[in-house]
Amino acid sequence: MNASKLAAAHEPDAEKAFFVADLSQVYKQHMRWKACLPEIQPFYAVKCNPDPYVIRLLAALGAGFDCASNGEISQVLNVGGIDPSRIIFANPCKALSFVRNAAKKGVDTMTFDNADELYKIARGHPRAKVVVRILTDDSKSLCAFGIKFGAPLVTVPGLLAKARELNLDVVGVSFHVGSGCYDPTVYTDAIRRARAVFNMGKEAGYTFKLLDVGGGFEDRLFEQAAAVLTEAIDLYFPDRREIKVIAEPGRFYVSKAFRLAAHIIARRAPLIDPAAAAHCQEQVAEPNSDQPKVMYYINDGVYGAFNCILFDHQIVHPYVLSMKGSFHIASSEPQHVSSVWGPTCDSIDCVCPKTTLPSALQVGDWLGFDNMGAYTSCAASQFNGFEVSNVIYTAGGIGAGEIRSVLAAFADDGHGL
Repeated sequence: MNASKLAAAHEPDAEKAFFVADLSQVYKQHMRWKACLPEIQPFYAVKCNPDPYVIRLLAALGAGFDCASNGEISQVLNVGGIDPSRIIFANPCKALSFVRNAAKKGVDTMTFDNADELYKIARGHPRAKVVVRILTDDSKSLCAFGIKFGAPLVTVPGLLAKARELNLDVVGVSFHVGSGCYDPTVYTDAIRRARAVFNMGKEAGYTFKLLDVGGGFEDRLFEQAAAVLTEAIDLYFPDRREIKVIAEPGRFYVSKAFRLAAHIIARRAPLIDPAAAAHCQEQVAEPNSDQPKVMYYINDGVYGAFNCILFDHQIVHPYVLSMKGSFHIASSEPQHVSSVWGPTCDSIDCVCPKTTLPSALQVGDWLGFDNMGAYTSCAASQFNGFEVSNVIYTAGGIGAGEIRSVLAAFADDGHGL
């Protein structure tokens, strides 16, 4: 409503799309994690959504952080109050300058999956605590990583021998079953492989003390994944007195915590005068009732927040936030098949090729999109000159009081300012 007033007052970009981040949802997910996986410390995957308030809240709650670059490491450490030991540099293939910077910052724990990486670490960070990332079955995930990362088990003994030769301290094993895992049973085989590598480590003269079970945790399957993971760890690692177990959840924490509001900036709909059409030589075909009759254009698209459609295989579902200046949309409102497009001049900028929306929807109305917290704003560009959507924060819902208390205590200690 405020955007409409600003637009009427000729405020530039008054109708800009925006996120609403509910930090209570992040808090709720953290409590859920602690209830289901109390022995596994979450190291939040910063790449998923490097939002500063999410990082502050998770830091205040005691989480660690999975970082993949100098920039992510700096962002986490600049919050203050986060010891470098709470960071794992979980990129198995790093630039040498990044390795040296990690050493300078005091970030010692880092992954590798090849011999060249060991040479780099030996040169740039010889005191590092290195973790061998192994290849696992990631065929049951939206985004598989095995094509790029992970050492096959057959290569691990040679890598451990090379690490020993270079006087590097290998402290454990990591794996990743892929981002957005939809079959949690794959964790069982991954843990079995990790156990085999722990045994290989012992044969190479190492005593591993870290097991990193990676990410892939989906919200709707989390309890099932936690049960499978717990059972597998109990089976293959019955004695964990000297072993620290961590994970790298990302989308689990933030996917449902962010929603997007987008403004309808343009509309293409049939405008045919029947009398004029009768005199026209070109016959206008009757549109198929199952095909979109109206195209709506909104002010965010696949080059912005909706890059998740291209890169994260997401399917989004628009709904009406406001229509004709009202937040109430009657259930009896007539509907028609529509398509939703982004604002750029690129034809691939399609947000939703087919959906059902109210027939009365017009330019100036607003659409909403849920589950927009994972792999959205983090990869947004300013292609065609369109700015990245801003974030508005709230702490409504379950845990609002706790969130304010946690963040206030964190700030009182001089952190996150």
